[in-house]
Amino acid sequence: MSAFATPARRGTPPAATRGGRGGVLPWLAVPALVIFVAFGVIPLVGVLFLSFTTWDQLGDIQMSGLTSWRAVLSDPGLVHAIWVTLLVMAVSWAVQTPISILIGVFLAGRQRYRSLLAVLYFIPLLLSSAAIAIAYKALLDPNFGLGAGLGLDLLVQDWLGEPVLAFSVVIFVVSWQFIPFHSLIYQGGVRQIPRSMYEAAEIDGAGRVRRFFSITLPQLKYTIITSSTLMVVGSLTFFDLIFVLTAGGPGDATRVLALDMYKRGFQANLMGPASAIAVILVLVGLALALLLRRLGGRDANASQMEGA
Repeated sequence: MSAFATPARRGTPPAATRGGRGGVLPWLAVPALVIFVAFGVIPLVGVLFLSFTTWDQLGDIQMSGLTSWRAVLSDPGLVHAIWVTLLVMAVSWAVQTPISILIGVFLAGRQRYRSLLAVLYFIPLLLSSAAIAIAYKALLDPNFGLGAGLGLDLLVQDWLGEPVLAFSVVIFVVSWQFIPFHSLIYQGGVRQIPRSMYEAAEIDGAGRVRRFFSITLPQLKYTIITSSTLMVVGSLTFFDLIFVLTAGGPGDATRVLALDMYKRGFQANLMGPASAIAVILVLVGLALALLLRRLGGRDANASQMEGA
């Protein structure tokens, strides 16, 4: 008998693959799938069902076909709410993105006290949106706020009583709260860029500004797509901050879709139209996410040097 073991047949997978990790890995996704179905799919199906009903939260749910959809789509207030939502989305993105990139690039360096500054920059994200709105509402009060207390005439204005000023305050507060989060994303993306690229650029005589536009920004392409997706889709759900700060006013100057949905459903007790608006929010968010994904290219992993 030969002392050598019979070689395994070519093409036979190892035992660890046949009965080990290969069979276990799919089951690791089951808990996440269950949570997604329970808290994502089922509520969405329920909202879609309610959009074809008439219900005041007290009586029985009655099927009404497209009645709620006709009422919502024929209401001029819906068009205005969509316009305000898109405007908040666009302006907040235009304000947050460049500031977040600059802060993220700064925090990714080796400056002195960088860790302390990173903690200070991150504090606004740890606060409740409702608490932030209450604080700013008190600070901007024309009679008892910060401007009146310091005697600064520039700050003594009816910030929440004028449409343009109220909208500007919403954009400022939203940006102040969420810039730290996106700065953290860009900080991680910058740290994934190979140092050798910057060293080669320095040898070629490129300054900081040139390195930023020629190396940093191109390498952050997919990080920008990721941050923009979170920023744009997240702006569709702005509710608590605007509700406490302006309640959609003055008039309907800051009445976004999420606030419109709340007022129809929980103040007017029209759960059918409110559910229809919720479905519209989901569809708009999905369309925007797919659009941004397509702008990023088919293969978001094409650059191995890209972080985040």
